[in-house]
Amino acid sequence: MDWKKELFVNDEHYTYFDLSSIVNTYQKKIAEYPYSIRVLLESLARHQEITDLENLIAFDAKQPSGVVPFRPSRVVLQDFTGVPAVVDLAAMRDAVVNLGGDPRVINPEIPVTLVVDHSVQVDCAGTEESLAYNTEKEFERNHERYQFLKWAQQAFDNFEVVPPETGIIHQVNLEYLSDVILKNDDNLLFPDSLEGTDSHTTMINGLGVLGWGVGGIEAEAAILGEASYFPTPEVIGVELTGTLSLGATATDLALYLTELLRNEKVVGKFVEYFGAGYKSLSLSDRATIANMAPEYGATCGFCPIDEETLSYLRLTGRSEKQVKLVEVYAKQNNLFYDGSETPAYTRVIKLDLSTVHSSVAGPKRPQDRILLADVSENFQTSLTNPSGPKGFGLSADEIDRIETISGTDNSIETGDLALAAITSCTNTSNPSVMVAAGLLAKKAVNLGLKVPSTIKTSLAPGSKIVTQYLEKGNLLEPLAALGFDIVGYGCTTCIGNSGPLAAEIETTLKESELVVSAVLSGNRNFEGRIHPLIKANYLASPPLVIAYALAGSIKKDLTKEALATIDGKEIYLQDLWPSQEEVNAYINDFLNPEDFREAYSNVYQSNERWNKIETSEGDCYDWDDASTYIANPPFFKDLGKTANDSNGLTNLQVLAKFGDSVTTDHISPAGNIGLQSPAGKYLKDHGLTYKDFNSFGSRRGNHEVMMRGTFGNIRIQNQLTPEITGGYTKLSTTGEELPIYDAAMYYQKEQIGTVILAGKDYGMGSSRDWAAKGTNLLGVKAVLAESYERIHRSNLVMMGVIPFEYLPGETAQSLGLTGKESYSFDFPAEPSINQIIDVTAIGEDELHFKVKLRFDSEADIAYWKNQGILPLVINKKMQKEQA
Repeated sequence: MDWKKELFVNDEHYTYFDLSSIVNTYQKKIAEYPYSIRVLLESLARHQEITDLENLIAFDAKQPSGVVPFRPSRVVLQDFTGVPAVVDLAAMRDAVVNLGGDPRVINPEIPVTLVVDHSVQVDCAGTEESLAYNTEKEFERNHERYQFLKWAQQAFDNFEVVPPETGIIHQVNLEYLSDVILKNDDNLLFPDSLEGTDSHTTMINGLGVLGWGVGGIEAEAAILGEASYFPTPEVIGVELTGTLSLGATATDLALYLTELLRNEKVVGKFVEYFGAGYKSLSLSDRATIANMAPEYGATCGFCPIDEETLSYLRLTGRSEKQVKLVEVYAKQNNLFYDGSETPAYTRVIKLDLSTVHSSVAGPKRPQDRILLADVSENFQTSLTNPSGPKGFGLSADEIDRIETISGTDNSIETGDLALAAITSCTNTSNPSVMVAAGLLAKKAVNLGLKVPSTIKTSLAPGSKIVTQYLEKGNLLEPLAALGFDIVGYGCTTCIGNSGPLAAEIETTLKESELVVSAVLSGNRNFEGRIHPLIKANYLASPPLVIAYALAGSIKKDLTKEALATIDGKEIYLQDLWPSQEEVNAYINDFLNPEDFREAYSNVYQSNERWNKIETSEGDCYDWDDASTYIANPPFFKDLGKTANDSNGLTNLQVLAKFGDSVTTDHISPAGNIGLQSPAGKYLKDHGLTYKDFNSFGSRRGNHEVMMRGTFGNIRIQNQLTPEITGGYTKLSTTGEELPIYDAAMYYQKEQIGTVILAGKDYGMGSSRDWAAKGTNLLGVKAVLAESYERIHRSNLVMMGVIPFEYLPGETAQSLGLTGKESYSFDFPAEPSINQIIDVTAIGEDELHFKVKLRFDSEADIAYWKNQGILPLVINKKMQKEQA
């Protein structure tokens, strides 16, 4: 089969795998396939995976079947998830040495880039010294981690580190790392594709690049040459028509789509955008909606290559030679969208962009969109709604509560803002909303408006490009005048690195448990994520973040009420909101390709503080047993012993029973480490004071800390302990209530296996591998849920934890399960894909029911047989070396 064709571009000779020829061989037409599926077809042909290729060529949009192996062209890591991934690679080298092998068999087989962007915290805000102070604290806190990464940089081939103070991984990926179309040493052209250890890796879909977030475990497998297997996806076409109305931003569109697509149940599916409205969106707007794919539950939010893609490549300083290569290849190989034909989609969802209006999302989930005019009323309703995703379960008089701020004569009310942050990859990569925020701030300052001193304000740009164009247009000064000084370059408030509030505010909130609010331009607002003391958190566009900061309260209706009164004159939001013409003119004047070329001219060596870090050398890492940041994990201690025992799923006790929408924020340790928590006690026992605890994210390289924080979120609700909010459970043997970590250690000591019971969308949220790693280390053998988020289900399997799913129409409630039973799964020695399994639950009565085994591919079964994917990789490497 001669599928290779020749192409001449820029006076150079190339070859490529021609998609038309490939599908024509099987009497199919390429126009029938969604663009995202075309990328997968090319990859299968290039890697000569013919059986899988033939299966995908038979793609039935209405009823997809089979599985697809995905071999990304590269992997991107951020430091929170990247450090533990690299720790595992280092530990795998040790394991290979212990088995008598060469440690260098564990080495990246495809390019890997780690961007250090998650470690900066907002310790200092609201002053011009904020950036310098926070940067100094970042390097001071994370010295051990950064030493480790510097070792990895010299120890591994194909491994680069983008140092701190550069920008957020997804923006760096969009602006610099991706070439869209790649070539190998033989001048073979192929589409860029990737996996990233951050769920918002989907932002790169805005550039026409197929990629998504995976857990660090899955990324490690890809790094070491393993394919990632997933069920052939349904592809949902989203047809955009019309244009955005006056005042509507890309953020508003992203929130609309998040609500719409979450309601349309696109979890685990591919979403692909098209239509006349799609052509009207800037690439930054496309990247904004692609970024939110995890929030609407899709695997990706794919935006095919078109003229706007080429324009963006030029704007961001890519060479004209590369732009021409992208254009000619994409057009020649049927990857260029011109709107003339619509592929066969599983179904099509339509959205008229003109119906999008100013909105926010909250108070606890990104899919809970609220029109700006309804925010005040919605907040008041949420106070008395039952405790859950949309309610706080409080009495009606809570709305009028006023508390005196500790040690002062000032007061704070229910709904008052305690935090306002322009942050996150979602919006800080988009000039239209960042410029709008700057212009709104300028008008506010000119009119004499100020932000109340009780609100912590911050600006964390996604890259230095943002600083350049805001500075050139004289917008940094008014932003700083309102307290939005630059605090760092990285993912700050959105990941929980919001830092402390003023001491008197924190004391007041701890003592009163007052429901105050935060408004941020992020993509996540799950419980306990933004700040442990702020219960109501709202996602909004950058200009709305400033508007709410000026208003001071989420109870104020910004569409009707004045933000402030200056010299007797009432100032309303419409008085400050910039026109689209103003925003566009500013972007045209102050954003150009030279800015990008300058910012990324020496990106890997640009940080002198990073360059001065000294580290060890050699193929194997010199572990420091005293380190509370980096530790050799125990995942390979049983390597070479018998495979998993199917009899281990009997008489399991329930470690915890959860309801719907338990996120990886609830499961995986994140944010602050409580002084009295199991992790806090561990650090205290190792001689650390509270001020040196740092965050869970920064300590992901130490399994002892992380396993103690698993299921330890202060807002998680275990139904076994309904009277306690937080990471507690009740022992089945004694009835004692204690932290989940302590209970897990008790069960392990008594050699009792455990199971987790859960509701819908278990594990939704960020691609946190520690949600699965921690579950494994706590001794959990299985999880039984109504449904799973794609990444977390995959990660559980890869860590040797077996995911089961209730049959359609059945739940713990319908079956009468309380969590007080012991569970036995009739698990076969040779399981099959999606096998139906018998379960016996013994409590007051003996219950029998069936569940589905969520092994979704043969690869899942292979992982289970090898005790997980990492031991599987080591076994394969050793067999190859010994052959």
